[in-house]
Amino acid sequence: MTTTAERARAQAPPDVEILRTRHERGPSRVPRWLVKTASPVVLVALWQLLSSTGVLPRDVLASPAVVLSTAADMWAEGTVQSAVGVSLLRVLAGIAIGLVTAVVLATLSGLFRRGEDVIDAPVQMLRTVPVIGLIPLLIIWFGIGEEPKIVLIALAVTFPLYMNLFGGIRNVDATLVEAARTLGLGWFGQVRHVILPSAMPQFLIGLRYALGTAWLALVFGETINATSGIGYEMNTAREFFQTDVIVVCLALYALLGLLGDAVVRLLERGFLSWRPAFSGQ
Repeated sequence: MTTTAERARAQAPPDVEILRTRHERGPSRVPRWLVKTASPVVLVALWQLLSSTGVLPRDVLASPAVVLSTAADMWAEGTVQSAVGVSLLRVLAGIAIGLVTAVVLATLSGLFRRGEDVIDAPVQMLRTVPVIGLIPLLIIWFGIGEEPKIVLIALAVTFPLYMNLFGGIRNVDATLVEAARTLGLGWFGQVRHVILPSAMPQFLIGLRYALGTAWLALVFGETINATSGIGYEMNTAREFFQTDVIVVCLALYALLGLLGDAVVRLLERGFLSWRPAFSGQ
């Protein structure tokens, strides 16, 4: 037989554990910006410590203090502004050519089967060829001026953009296209309102990747008889073992790359504001 206390416990409602989401629990104790900046600051501090104690000699890698001093001197002389301006113009020209080329080719091959038959196979073959290996041919075809540098960047940008846009178009949900057709949208309306917006996320991913490859191609492109630009400054510093100048040039590449990535993220917020996305736990 059960006791009175046992019957009371059996009749009592079960304990309910209230689960709260991360937002309902209140803000986290450590701000996100602090977490993001902590690891780079620690690495720079460790770098400075190793340089100050002599573990990392200057001829191997200059200390952060020396790099900052060199960057200030180069800025005062106008070297940084000039090099960044020249390199930025080359990259923008190459990206513009590669962007237009990739969009045209990917749209034709993605929307039309005949276009895929004609375009996709040659693009896939050219994609497997190392872009850097084309430098001798580009010099023969275009000389040693600005043209081979811009064409090299354009080629490096074209293939990732093409692949992502082509994949984005072909991965559009067929039910969405069928629904648009049922609602009376014509072919152009389906492309404009359904296919291209659905392919936009994949295209922007390709654009982010293409911006990185553009700066990588620029490093090699500015070895082609360049007399200005970030790559030229870095190659000159290499001949004189100026590790501080080399680090300054690498930092410029990194900052410009981050700037380009930030621009694409802003485009994502504008073009993809209709699409709810997972932001992490």
